[in-house]
Amino acid sequence: MSIDPILASVMQRAFKSITDEMSLSLMRTARSPILCEAKDFVTGLYDARGNMLEQTENLPILSFSVGPVCKYLLEYFKDDIHPGDVFFHNDVFSFGNQNNDVAAFKPIFLGEKLVGWAATKGHQADIGGAVKGGYNPQATEVFQEAIRIPPVKVVDRGRVRKDVWDLIFANIRLQIVEEDMRAEIGACTVGERRLKALIEKIGLERFEEHRDYLFASTEKLMREEIRAIPNGVYRGEGKIFFDGRHPGSEFTIRVTITVEDDHVTFDYTGTDKQTDGFVNGTYTSSASATTLTFLQMVNPDIPHNEGMLRPLKFIIPAGTVLNASYPKATTFGNHLCPPNADAIQKALASAMPKRVCAGWNHLLCALTTGRNPRKDEDYVDIFFMGLKGGSGAMDGIDGYDHIGMIDASGGLLDQDYEMFEQQTPHLLVKHEYLRDSAGPGHWRGGLGVDTEFVVGSEDTQLVTFGDGDVRPAFGLFGGKEGTLNFIDLKAPDGTVYRTTSKDLVKGVKKGTRFVQQAGGGGGYGDPRLRPADQVALEVRNGVVSVEAAKDAYGVALKPGTFEVDGVATARLRKGA
Repeated sequence: MSIDPILASVMQRAFKSITDEMSLSLMRTARSPILCEAKDFVTGLYDARGNMLEQTENLPILSFSVGPVCKYLLEYFKDDIHPGDVFFHNDVFSFGNQNNDVAAFKPIFLGEKLVGWAATKGHQADIGGAVKGGYNPQATEVFQEAIRIPPVKVVDRGRVRKDVWDLIFANIRLQIVEEDMRAEIGACTVGERRLKALIEKIGLERFEEHRDYLFASTEKLMREEIRAIPNGVYRGEGKIFFDGRHPGSEFTIRVTITVEDDHVTFDYTGTDKQTDGFVNGTYTSSASATTLTFLQMVNPDIPHNEGMLRPLKFIIPAGTVLNASYPKATTFGNHLCPPNADAIQKALASAMPKRVCAGWNHLLCALTTGRNPRKDEDYVDIFFMGLKGGSGAMDGIDGYDHIGMIDASGGLLDQDYEMFEQQTPHLLVKHEYLRDSAGPGHWRGGLGVDTEFVVGSEDTQLVTFGDGDVRPAFGLFGGKEGTLNFIDLKAPDGTVYRTTSKDLVKGVKKGTRFVQQAGGGGGYGDPRLRPADQVALEVRNGVVSVEAAKDAYGVALKPGTFEVDGVATARLRKGA
């Protein structure tokens, strides 16, 4: 059969359209704000062997965590896969990335022949374990974090296996999780219908040949991108601060990146050993972090399918902080993406100076749980709007303001203000850009935010998880660093408690003011090369203070008008 390149292109766009429709379906039917507001999920299509056809990557850290599970599921169930089946999975020791990220898989059949898979994976509001909401900074083993769900069939030939279903959800606190998993199944059904219709229209044989052609074409595009990187061995490091158990503890991620013609190897040999706390990653979360970071440096039009991954090799030794061994706690693993990305960006800065970016603000997140007195029901909220700092700048481009951690890469959305106050008992007081938070540079980093709310429930529990309160986002090529993160709890009696970056605070009183600052990203290039008129405009807009304009950028402004004082500015910049 002859290959029609136009048909292959149409197929690729069709795959993307289907996963986008799956994404919209899940967003519109899920109940948790983690899914319907923040869109902390991914939807994807896979062929009969579990190879990725396409994904819609609302949260990039999830984007490459589904395919390996699909292949594992195929091996696990072998011939016991039938039309109408649905499978669940979250197990971090069988290619899961995080306990709370629960996947639903639905096989797609033409008659009795397996032709593909539709899958979704989303962050669930609770997953059992010792702490409501799933984040337990005091955990040392997976059993203290979650119910493990290895590949399990929850629907058999169209019929719900009530015993299995009830076993899973009897170990999860919130009814909303069961409802959201039904939404995941519904999105898979959308994908099943659409892919089946596409294959029926094209014909299975033609479909499979053009799928293989599409994979090969995508692989070729990726290899061409890698060839543009000078051959060599490049090394970088990223730092992890505090494992949740030992104050002052530090861990180092070490990566050696070897570029050989048209393929690249990311070798993490030498990375520090796994921790005794929950600050560990899994192979899947770490490989996903590496992949999404590298994709930010190559052609963004490369289709995201199996062919894209073929030129990439990952060596992530077991027993390290990036690939913890059973039964270690690993809930924090997704959030090791920022220091992993730091290591990769620093390693490739000399080889790809116009493609790398300065450091992104690291995540510092707060999760509140309690009883909502207005609704007389339990709630769980991940405070997405407060955690989103700025991204790093790159050659020719300022960093994005209030974008969030690099593992979200803009995919993680804010809560709507009114919805936040409806879905929690809290009252939002302030949410605004944080002046002078961006790392100065020829191209400045993205701005962070200053956010405050009043706690509205008695005996509230607050969990913090993240980093960025020890070392700010780094600058590159003369650019300066951003600012640090912090969270303060200001109690009604006037006492102030500054949380650690991995904290479990019980009994937070109603009326406590939650105050958070998320720092800005690092700058790129000498700040004194930034156009003075641009600095003056940002002073007028409240982004940069008069003092920072002078001290960081060498720009003097006339009092009252904020116009550039050319003579004084020339003197400042000449003396730099």
